[in-house]
Parts: sequence; C-alpha cells; structure tokens
Amino acid sequence: MKKTACILLFGLMIANAQALDLKGLGDVVNKVRGSSTTGNDAAVSNLSDKETNDGLKLALNQGVTKAVDVLGATDGFLGNKEVKIPLPDSLKKIEKGMRMVGMGDRADDLVLKMNRAAEQAVPEAKTLLVNSIKQMSLADVKGILTGPQDAATQYFKKTTSTDMAAKFLPIVQKATANVQLADTYNKYAEMGSQFGVVKKENANINQYVTQKALDGVYLMVAKEEAAIRQDPMGQASNLLKKVFGAAK
Repeated sequence: MKKTACILLFGLMIANAQALDLKGLGDVVNKVRGSSTTGNDAAVSNLSDKETNDGLKLALNQGVTKAVDVLGATDGFLGNKEVKIPLPDSLKKIEKGMRMVGMGDRADDLVLKMNRAAEQAVPEAKTLLVNSIKQMSLADVKGILTGPQDAATQYFKKTTSTDMAAKFLPIVQKATANVQLADTYNKYAEMGSQFGVVKKENANINQYVTQKALDGVYLMVAKEEAAIRQDPMGQASNLLKKVFGAAK
C-alpha cells in the first residue's frame, strides 16, 4: 500500500512538472523561497537563483543555436515557407508581368539569390545571441520567466537587432554582388518605377534582404522559445529537478 502511494505521488509530481511553462517555473522558485523554514533558507534561495539562471540560459543557448543552424544551412530560408524571402510587394506587379510573358524563371532566380544571401548572413547571429544570453542579469532572467510567452525573443530583439543588422548588411552586400543580384533587382525596380509601382525607398535590395533575414532569425528563435515553454521537462529537465530537489 505504501509502495502504491509512493508511485502515485511520483506520478503526480511528473505530471505537474510536465504542465509547467517557464512562468510556472518562476512560481515554483518563489514558492521554494517562501515555504522554506529551515536554517538553510539562504542556501535554498541562492541555489534557486543560480539554478534558475543557469538552467534558463542553457535552454536559451540550445534554442538559439538550433534556430541559427537551421536557417544558415542551404535552403534554410528558401525551403521554409515561414521565412522564405519573396520579392518585395513593390515588385509583385512586375513579377506577375514577367511570368505572363514567359520570364518566370528570372523572377525565381531573383528569389533564389535573395534567400541564398540571407542564408550566408545568418551564422553571424549566433555569437550576438549567445553573448546577449551571457549578459542577462538575474532580473532579466526573472522577467523572462514571469513575462509573456515571447519574453526571451523580445529581449533578443532589444539587445541584438541593431548589431545584427550591422553584421548582416555587408555579408548580404557581398553575396548579392557575387551574383549581381543588386543589378538585376535594380533593373526590374527601374522598370517598375517607370510605371509608378515601385517607390525609390523600396529599391535597396540589400536593406530589404537584411531586414528579412533578421525577421527570420527572430521568428525561429520565437519558435524555439515556444518549444521550451510547452515542454520544459524535455528542454530543461535538469533545471526542474534541481528546483524540486531544493524544495525538499
């Protein structure tokens, strides 16, 4: 009977742990601090801070690494409908006309080159994202744990977007120059401007690809963050075990 009760209790603990999201983990840490009445209160509190900090950073490191590795591979952008870079809206009318006169392959080539440029630039994001994680304060960690579902992604946007754009742009420029993408794009943009369908501010292909590459990185990071929140046992099991262990 005693053995059965222990098994049931263990099962309930696992079920509760699997139901936790990152915000729930933050609540558990607070409960650990508030409920401890032993002489080790300070030790438990310090352990909770450290393990929560280290565990979250480990999970985020794994998430951003996966996101960047996926996008930086061949077809990382081109083969993923969620991040594939299309022709700018300002060129959609030109694209339609090109396809009507049998020039669809040229439009496809333009799209291919833009996505390849993004794939070449994205690996630069890894160092910036990892450094951003290293620089997280405990207050940042708590804010992410108790914040909205995309709190970590929003943190990355705030701390890395400017530097990431600066890193991406020259790589995109070099990639587009190697395949004469800018010349091709400008040719079609000029055609569009003659008919009033392309604005001058939309004619910079390098800026366009750079921004789309940034958008792709943060979208994939957000997906990895969602995975961590939905399955904390699978993503950060050691963190949860140590937090529950400190509560005993």
